Amino acid sequence: MKFSKRLLRLILGWFFLVLGILGLVLPILQGWLFIAIATILLARDVPFFKRIWHYLQQRFPKITRKAYKLTKQIDGKK
Repeated sequence: MKFSKRLLRLILGWFFLVLGILGLVLPILQGWLFIAIATILLARDVPFFKRIWHYLQQRFPKITRKAYKLTKQIDGKK
């Protein structure tokens, strides 16, 4: 079960990252939004995104607290 959640998180994270990069050049998509979602999803498994997440936690603590609560709800933990 844990492996499948991790795999799903990785697949979705990379998908949103590619979508975000496309969104930076296409006027239809909101690139930064998809990159932010990808960062949240990939922060547990990819060291580069973990460093970005820690930087964002220090820079924007109020926003990252809300994102942390959301990820806990998604994982099913309280």
